[in-house]
Amino acid sequence: MLHILDLSGQHVKSFEAHTASVTDIAMDVSADWVATASIDGQVVVHSLSTPESQTFNMKRSLRTVALEPNFAKSSTRGVVCGGMAGSLVLHEKGWLGYKETILHSGEGPVWQVRWQGRLIAWANDLGVKIYDTSSQTRITYIDRPADSPRADLFKCTLHWQDDSTLLIAWADQIKVARIRARPRNAPSASAGAPAPFLVEIAAVFQLDCMVAGIVPHPLGGPSTAPAPSSSSSSTHSSQRAASAPAAPTPAPVPTPSAFLLLAYTPPDAALLAGHEATSDRAEQARKAAERPELRIVSRGGEELAADALGIAGFERWGCNDYVLVAVEAGAVARGAGAPGGERFYVVLSPKDVVLARPRDWRDHVAWLLERRRYEEALEEIERQAALGVTLAPGEGVVDAVYIGQKYIEHLVGEGEFAKAARLCPKVCGQDTKRWEDWIFVFAQNHQLQAIIPFIPTESPTLGHLVYEMVLAYLLASDRQALLRTIKGWPKGIYDIPSVIVAVQAELDRAPSSSMNTTTPESVILMECLAELYIMNRQPGKALPYLLRLRRPHVFDLIRENNLFTAVQDQALLLVEFDNELMEKEDGQAEPGQSRAISLLVDHIHSIPIGRVVQQLQSRPYYLYLYLDALFHKDPHFTSDFADIQVKLYADFAPNRLVDYLRASNYYSLEEAYNICNERDMVPEMVFLLGRMGNNKKALTLIIERLGDVNRAIDFAKEQHDDDLWEDLLRYSETRPAFIRGLLENVGAEIDPIRLIRRIKNGLEIPGLKAALIKILQDFNLQTSLLEGCQTILDGDCAELARDLHRNQTGGFLLSAQTSCPICTLPLRQQLHGLALLYLCRHVVHAHCVTSDEAIANQLDYSVGAHQGISGKIALTAMVRAKIPQGCPVCRRKAEGERVQHPRSRTHVHDVPTLA
Repeated sequence: MLHILDLSGQHVKSFEAHTASVTDIAMDVSADWVATASIDGQVVVHSLSTPESQTFNMKRSLRTVALEPNFAKSSTRGVVCGGMAGSLVLHEKGWLGYKETILHSGEGPVWQVRWQGRLIAWANDLGVKIYDTSSQTRITYIDRPADSPRADLFKCTLHWQDDSTLLIAWADQIKVARIRARPRNAPSASAGAPAPFLVEIAAVFQLDCMVAGIVPHPLGGPSTAPAPSSSSSSTHSSQRAASAPAAPTPAPVPTPSAFLLLAYTPPDAALLAGHEATSDRAEQARKAAERPELRIVSRGGEELAADALGIAGFERWGCNDYVLVAVEAGAVARGAGAPGGERFYVVLSPKDVVLARPRDWRDHVAWLLERRRYEEALEEIERQAALGVTLAPGEGVVDAVYIGQKYIEHLVGEGEFAKAARLCPKVCGQDTKRWEDWIFVFAQNHQLQAIIPFIPTESPTLGHLVYEMVLAYLLASDRQALLRTIKGWPKGIYDIPSVIVAVQAELDRAPSSSMNTTTPESVILMECLAELYIMNRQPGKALPYLLRLRRPHVFDLIRENNLFTAVQDQALLLVEFDNELMEKEDGQAEPGQSRAISLLVDHIHSIPIGRVVQQLQSRPYYLYLYLDALFHKDPHFTSDFADIQVKLYADFAPNRLVDYLRASNYYSLEEAYNICNERDMVPEMVFLLGRMGNNKKALTLIIERLGDVNRAIDFAKEQHDDDLWEDLLRYSETRPAFIRGLLENVGAEIDPIRLIRRIKNGLEIPGLKAALIKILQDFNLQTSLLEGCQTILDGDCAELARDLHRNQTGGFLLSAQTSCPICTLPLRQQLHGLALLYLCRHVVHAHCVTSDEAIANQLDYSVGAHQGISGKIALTAMVRAKIPQGCPVCRRKAEGERVQHPRSRTHVHDVPTLA
């Protein structure tokens, strides 16, 4: 009976194909066709998806069978088998059915055959041979190891690792055969055509056990034996190896680099030596065999891991009773729910089917948990999560939360509270109840300070009692931490009024809670209260504490919460506080950047100017800063304090006084002059004298005190006073420096000839020549500019005259319906009526302008004398003499009377044009 199972052990289907025991099973790469060989001498090929099947009767007991790899798609559908008859027979499908081809015979039973690609490998009593189906030649022979035990007791196992690598395990020896293409010039041992391939033995391994099966094993996972789970028709069990698995490490190259062996240890050494016959009945009794093992052996021959299998009845089974097969879940178990590409190993015994898989990180985590190595288990889970590994449903053995809970319990029991607290965020996550339970555990153990830095305030948010308990603990034990916690925690997660009451009670009990003295403890408590009041939307109550503490953000607090009326009587305190802050900053800020001054100036409606000035009277410098800022915002704000401001500028900003004197009109000139005179501020005195009208005295100050000819010239220009210029010239007659300065800065205000004539004979003036040359050059330049301007002006005038003449002599469009703007009647109502066209382009009836009939009588249409140039000129002169007032329409418009606008004109009308 042939049973088909999936990788989960579920029965798929069964075939009753043989009358005796099945000795070998083979499948093609599609896993859709399966072939079985039996000792009844038959080979049966079944399709798993269709009812199709094929039977081959070989008449003798069979030991092995193999299908063509692409059996499902191949047209030949080859089947090769062998057995006790000693022949290896190939069955291939042709036009008329299957044909048999004996590939080899005469060397004893064929124990195993395996087909890969175009190559067929088989083993008999003498050794292993490989046959090439394409060239139909045998390409190699690999002899059986010397002194090998009986082949019928310790079978040969063949496994194709790939198309060019054959693994041969026979008794206690492993050979790795490499198949490569024969070079064209390589010699051949046979006289016929050379074989297309060469075979070389790449490695030979001698073992301390018999090999019942061999498959390649990739080392991309942990270097441990696969974990087996066994099942049979009567029992179903699973187990894990007792050896400690190492943590899986990713291999840089996923190429198989080790062997997985099914190891069998003979119970009787006589079987190996071939001395089975004995007269001793005790020795004749069959000895119990040991458990088979799965071993991982590296390519260097080193045993990496081993795992004993719990096979039912293993004491009775021999080496040939076991089979080891590697299965890729992606190819065979698509419908079994197994992950695609996962590798499995199947171990067969007469009573059990054992499914083994390589140990993975889940097994490693489970092994760590058994030994309470929770930290390593969590690190492994995190590492796998970082690699993107996800857990399938039901894999609770690697539940990070459960492991974390156990780890925290272990740490708390060991007294490692700091380490346990650091682990809580990972373990508790978003679970509010778990967080609260652990926080209370820490509190009961008087270790609340260890977990406070890790307590979440959002996502999740815990109950307010938890946060209030923490704040109460900090208020009693660590007030610096209390302040940091209040600043760091969001508002709304605890009852702020309750905390305010508790902190205020502590502040009241402090020995130095008065307004005049503070201690470090009371400072911290006041900061806590200020923060709590601000969070509770009571900034007004926080302001006194902030002012006592000299906190810089008090200005931002006042602005943001509109607390200006609360500080209108504390202007001096604010300015002094701000000045202290600026001194602490090593004077990096400019006086005009004072935040207190800016606050007072920007909110004069809430903080009256007069009240601020009254408070700052005792500190003139602060008063100067305040009034100066007000003046820059609006000069009218300081009009009532202009005289005070003059004195303040003279004391604290003399270089800015003259600018203020020029910009303001509210100060007393006499008082300002006295202030400047007391401080000998000559430029300011000159300006004030000029404003008071005492220009001569001002000029005298410039000349005698300053000696600045340029300033004297500028002052004379500003005053526009000829007498002042005369005084300046008279004073300069005896001073060469002033003469030269006047010559160099001469302009429209003074005639240079007038100045030159005043120069006394014999007076030596340094730089006179250069000054005169400059004057001449300036006059030449001025003359050239005037000539150029005259040329441009003449050209523009000529162009405008031409445009005027063209416009006045050009034609004018009229229509038959054009009306007179005075009488509103059509211009051509009378056939021989006279119409007047003015240069402003208004057309009117002549009789609407004057009632004199002489104008009409002058027009004789029958003679046509007016048609000539001279006639037109004479007529125009006569009309102009009769109507000297100009255009009546324009005159009426100027007088404000309404005139009738002419209708649109589209046609030319022959009317006299008069100028």
